[in-house]
Amino acid sequence: MKIVFTGGGTGGHIFPIVAIIRELKKISKEKIEFFYIGPKDEFAQIFLSFENVKTKWIVCGKFRRYLSWKSIFQNLFDLFKIPVGILQSFFYIFFLNPDLIFSKGGFGSVPVVISGWVLQIPIFLHESDVTPGLANRILAKFSLEIFVSFPKTFYFPQEKTILVGNPIRTEILMGKKDEAIEYFKITQEKPVILILGGSQGAQRINDKVLVILNELLENFEVIHQVGEKNFKQFEKEAEIIIKKELKKYYHPTPFLKEEELKRAYAICDLVVARAGSGTIFEISALGKPSILIPLPESAQDHQLKNAYAFFESGATMVLEEKNFTPRFFLEKLKFLFSHQEELERMSKAAKNFSKPLAGKIIAHYIFEFLTK
Repeated sequence: MKIVFTGGGTGGHIFPIVAIIRELKKISKEKIEFFYIGPKDEFAQIFLSFENVKTKWIVCGKFRRYLSWKSIFQNLFDLFKIPVGILQSFFYIFFLNPDLIFSKGGFGSVPVVISGWVLQIPIFLHESDVTPGLANRILAKFSLEIFVSFPKTFYFPQEKTILVGNPIRTEILMGKKDEAIEYFKITQEKPVILILGGSQGAQRINDKVLVILNELLENFEVIHQVGEKNFKQFEKEAEIIIKKELKKYYHPTPFLKEEELKRAYAICDLVVARAGSGTIFEISALGKPSILIPLPESAQDHQLKNAYAFFESGATMVLEEKNFTPRFFLEKLKFLFSHQEELERMSKAAKNFSKPLAGKIIAHYIFEFLTK
């Protein structure tokens, strides 16, 4: 059996694919060959290679809907990329002859899905966000089944839509506190806050954390994913600002790999993060209280909508970036930890919202379709 996966190339696309592949490996006694076709991306290459997925890179364009002279020229240039990407995808799919194509969405998947549809390959689609992007709205027309993450996801035909949640790597749910204490050198003297800056917009979160860093560490112990690009500069600035006696409470890192992330999740008492669907479904599966700071530049404001969909369940506090001032943020943290019953309520609501079996359910759908 051969399965082709495709997506936009970001972590939000790649990690759910990894989760599904791992579940397929568990349930299939036969050998399944896994392929990925999409825009060249170092992030995708690294994480997919760990799962023995063969990658094929294509050229693809992206349609920008904000109006400026720069975006108009970029759109015109990218229009020429789309047919090239379709031809590349057609060539790869024709010779691979897969049994199924699974699309995680994004403009990187458009050429692959169109080529697969022309070649009459069955197509499954997954949508992470409350509001689907333009690419997935287009690709829905070519798909047999559409898996969605949130109950109020619109724009898709009901007869094709299945609510499953966003696939997460179940391994990150298995962190152990004792390992985390040793790994991060946690003092256990204060509540632990995990700050996940993310790959986009991390700098603005980092800047505001720096303003209140000493006051933050007087009250909390902090594990802080700063971001690869920002880390060296941030580390220098933090070194100047932070008081010597507080350094033991601060644990900055460029990026939390899977083993590190599961330990950080295991030890933290609250998560501060952007509002990507993957993060929301990870922290909900772990039953962690959270403060979400949606990325304002996200397409169709999907992070804002994701955050408020999670907020409606009672599981999180949403802090929009326009209201995200250092002092206000610090006061919100102090308020939550002075009201333990509120943290417990948020934790319970997060668990109720969670759908930790999403990857397993999708894997079974795929496997049953291929073996019927």
